[in-house]
Amino acid sequence: MQRLYSLDVSAPLLRTQGYVDGRWVSAASLFPVLDPATGQEIARVSDCGPAEAKQAVDAAYKAFHSWKQCSAKERSILLRKWFDLLTLHKDDLAKLITFECGKPMRESLGEIAYSASFLEWFSEEARRVYGDIVPSPFKDRKVLLLKQPVGVASIITPWNFPSAMITRKVGAALAAGCTVVVKPAEDTPLSALALAELADQAGIPAGVFNVVPCSREKSPSVGQVLCTDPLVAKISFTGSTATGKVLLKLAADTVKKASMELGGHAPFIVFDSADVDLAVAGAMASKFRNSGQTCVCSNRFLVQTGIHDRFVEKLGKAMDSELRLGHGSEPETTQGPLINIRAAEKVAHQISDAVSHGAKLLRGGKRLDGSFMEPTLLADVTADMLCMHEETFGPLVPVIRFNTEEEALAIANSSNVGLAGYFYSQDVSQIWRVAEALEVGMVGVNEGLLSSAEAAFGGVKQSGLGREGSKYGIDEYLEVNYGIIGIRP
Repeated sequence: MQRLYSLDVSAPLLRTQGYVDGRWVSAASLFPVLDPATGQEIARVSDCGPAEAKQAVDAAYKAFHSWKQCSAKERSILLRKWFDLLTLHKDDLAKLITFECGKPMRESLGEIAYSASFLEWFSEEARRVYGDIVPSPFKDRKVLLLKQPVGVASIITPWNFPSAMITRKVGAALAAGCTVVVKPAEDTPLSALALAELADQAGIPAGVFNVVPCSREKSPSVGQVLCTDPLVAKISFTGSTATGKVLLKLAADTVKKASMELGGHAPFIVFDSADVDLAVAGAMASKFRNSGQTCVCSNRFLVQTGIHDRFVEKLGKAMDSELRLGHGSEPETTQGPLINIRAAEKVAHQISDAVSHGAKLLRGGKRLDGSFMEPTLLADVTADMLCMHEETFGPLVPVIRFNTEEEALAIANSSNVGLAGYFYSQDVSQIWRVAEALEVGMVGVNEGLLSSAEAAFGGVKQSGLGREGSKYGIDEYLEVNYGIIGIRP
């Protein structure tokens, strides 16, 4: 008999309606939110459609005209209050992530700290949006460059970081003076709605932060409104490259400013000079966080011939000793389920493809109950296998052997996406060469984790446009306004 797990969250934070113009609004129908570990329904949420999306855009546009007039200090104070409330309610917020996303509680608590850090960071950056006084070529004129908020921003976020992907975008937008409409992923709307509740408690004015949850069936029509409405000035999306291309096409007719954090296929390269134990620890951290369901997860493991066998042996032993599958609410769990059965089927297909083409199965490989997947280690992988060309989003480690630095870089850079890349080496000259040669937006050198509010997050190639976090993240929500003032005697 399957054990029953209960979502125990204080009432104010478990919201199930949309949040528009400072009010909780119902829709004509509801959609279920499921615990991916058990398949059990944990809530039924208002299934907002194009009408509610349009109401949210209108509310955000109306609020923009007053919000942009608030001083930077006023916006900063409100964002700081929001940050304080996230920190205060971190346990309940983490429970929501674990039950709707499947993460182990330790990781969910880590996400809430990460999520809150963006509100803290951008509460500080709000007061550092500086313009310029430019030396004029004319004696009788002054040249000014002002930074001004772009307007209403549509924020479309994924399920794998249901809190942090919102605050990373919204913190920057609100700090800049923009207002937002958030469409959370259909699998994980509860975290977004809890953020709305805390925004309300923090005193964020009505219409500044709006949330329109919707089902998978209504996502296209809601997305159409958010990407085509002429009152929307900016879209920010995190998700697959294929969906990002669709949204860019929708936004093109009204020439909206766009930020895209899209798919990745991160290489993890281990050179002969590497500290093997350090590389194994980095691989475990990079690959198995959120059961391999992050856009910066290592997907392609390239290990040089001289160190290959030791690395693979030690990695296998680490997987045996450190990974424990189970419900995220269980304290010993390190690996939760994949988000749904489709995700598990994709990983299983990559494994069967690799094995059928000669890969050697060293650990795992099995589909388990529901959307659980055994952590899997493959050796003798070749560059023509599906797992080397398609982002996995699951707990699969395919290891390919290489001989030279040039060979490793050719394989690593063969992808049409370039979000993150990792490599391990103790050769200083090699570190400089490879760090500059990898065609990715973010490089981890002897480090398997690279995200923080202070860092510029984003990719190259088809991994996206723009940067999030850091001092550059707020620029995505600003326009430069040029003014020239004639000085008369």
